[in-house]
Amino acid sequence: MNRFNLTLCACVLAGLILGAFSSLFAQDLTITNARIIVGNGTVIDNGSIVIRGGKIGSAAAGKPATTAGQVIDAKGMSAMPGYIDAHKHINNFKADQMQDLLEAGYTTILSGGGSAESVATLRDQIESGAMNGPRLIVSGPVNVRMGADIARQQVDDLAAKGVKWTGEIGLTPEPGPSATEIEGLKAAVDEGARKGVTIQVHAVSVPAMMGAIDAGARHLVHVPNKGWVTVADAQKLTVTGTHILGTIGFGAPVFGVFADDNKPRFRDGKPWPASISGAGILDGVAVGQEIGYTIVNSRTIWDAGGILGYCTDDGYEARVGLEHELRTYNVMFSMKDIVKLMGPNTADYLGMSDQIGTLEPGKLADVVLQEGNPMEGYWNWLNVKVVVKGGKVAVDKR
Repeated sequence: MNRFNLTLCACVLAGLILGAFSSLFAQDLTITNARIIVGNGTVIDNGSIVIRGGKIGSAAAGKPATTAGQVIDAKGMSAMPGYIDAHKHINNFKADQMQDLLEAGYTTILSGGGSAESVATLRDQIESGAMNGPRLIVSGPVNVRMGADIARQQVDDLAAKGVKWTGEIGLTPEPGPSATEIEGLKAAVDEGARKGVTIQVHAVSVPAMMGAIDAGARHLVHVPNKGWVTVADAQKLTVTGTHILGTIGFGAPVFGVFADDNKPRFRDGKPWPASISGAGILDGVAVGQEIGYTIVNSRTIWDAGGILGYCTDDGYEARVGLEHELRTYNVMFSMKDIVKLMGPNTADYLGMSDQIGTLEPGKLADVVLQEGNPMEGYWNWLNVKVVVKGGKVAVDKR
């Protein structure tokens, strides 16, 4: 067994041990006088949440019959499920960046790819208490462009290391994936089903999205930013049960983030639109139309009943990334829709609907307390004051 295998095996064992201890010593907590956005469509205007052993015991109107542990008076605040980012690049993140993610409201993150070992190390540091941060899910690389045999072997390697997710498997967006890529992806999907590894595909064009669906992939990263998704395309995605993540802000310019000069920039701080990664469809040049595709395609998929979830697919400051995505969703979606999209739908993408995504009894106590009413506008989602992760107060900025 090589050093990486030994490291990941040790991390898995440590995670199991730490999980048992954190469940044993999880904090009891009571939140009172909160507007509760349950996440399943229900809003409780004034209620309480009782947390015992790291899980939600009750979330109901009025005062609780009995309290548990510390009591937080949330008067003037709203309680929402902890934010979930199902695709964020965190490989080289430091302690302050992990803390920033928590302070922005994120309690669960699936790594966007890169080194599985580096993310496993971050996860282990968080679970041991050496670092404060969200719950992390590790992913690892698979390259389908090298053929079916190598794709199978790489999936096997991940499974042997205890990694249950691939990162984003790239497919050629234009003119579309090659036959070799599709055969490699089919092999990865088949091997993943046998070995318990979920296959994620980077499908940023309509041909790539449809090719991935036909190959059996059911977890797609990014709504296409190249070309229009038709109603028929969206219906096929829906009937096959394929999950897809938005990254709806891709291509939208940002202002005042990297410099206060009122010049539009891409999300990496470089000039917009010239630096948009992946380029557009006009002779391979980024032209800025990518943002139009993402917002319209997202709505087309949503209206067809598609399972659209949330991710940022970035590596910059957590609150800025959150605001950038929310502003763009605001063009096409109501606050009620965004609650479902970021909560239940993203939890479903991760296969964790029974644990996170809503504030219902029996689920992990991941709670964000924010000033104001999130149903009135996305800007209130940015006013995070308290973050509870697994029943423990991880952030308190009151």
